[in-house]
Amino acid sequence: MEYFMKMIKSFMWSMLIISLYLWSSSQAYDFYVGGRDGWVLNPSENFNHWAERNRFQVNDTLIFKRGSNDSVLVVTKEGYDKCDTSSPLERIDGGDSKFKFDRSGPFFFTSGDQGNCEKGQKLIVVVLALRHHASSTPPAVSLPPLAATPPTGLAPATAPWTSLPPTTDGSTNHESAPAPSPSSSPLLALASHGYLLVLASTIVCLF
Repeated sequence: MEYFMKMIKSFMWSMLIISLYLWSSSQAYDFYVGGRDGWVLNPSENFNHWAERNRFQVNDTLIFKRGSNDSVLVVTKEGYDKCDTSSPLERIDGGDSKFKFDRSGPFFFTSGDQGNCEKGQKLIVVVLALRHHASSTPPAVSLPPLAATPPTGLAPATAPWTSLPPTTDGSTNHESAPAPSPSSSPLLALASHGYLLVLASTIVCLF
C-alpha cells in the first residue's frame, strides 16, 4: 500500500509541475518599445539592442510610445533594409500604438518618415514559437513499474523530480520588462489558479 501511495504522490507532483509550466507559458505580455525613451530618434539604447534583451512570443504585444506626428510601419525585410516607406504591410498611426504578434518569426518595423528610418528609427523583432509546442514540451515523467509487492529490503522506486523551467531574464523597470497583458481572460486565469490550488491541496492531503 505504501508503495502505491508513493507512486500516486510522485504522479501528482509531476502533474502540478507540468501544469505550472503550461500556465506560465500561456501568459501574454506587453513590451514598451525602446523602454523609457519610447519610439523616438536617437534613443539612449539602439532599438535592436533593446529587442535582443527581451524574449517575444506569439500573442505578446509591442507598444510604441511616440509623438502624434510620427507613425510606425510594418514592412518586409527589403523594406527595412532600404527604408522603403512607400508600400508597408501595415501602417500604425495615432499616439501610443500597439501591435500584437500573431505568428512566430521575424517582424520588421520602421518609422513612417523615411529620413527618420535612415537615421536608425527602425526595429527587428524575432518572435519565438509558443513554449507548449511539441518541440519544447517538458520531458514526460517516467513512473516506476507496477508491482503487487515491492522487493523485500529494497526501497521502492520513485519518479524523478522535474525542475521548473528558467524564468525569462529582464529588468524590473516597467518600461523594458514585460507586464501581464490586460487582454488575458480573468476567468481563464481564475480557473487555472483554482485547478492548481485543488491539485496542490490533493498532494498535501496525501502526505
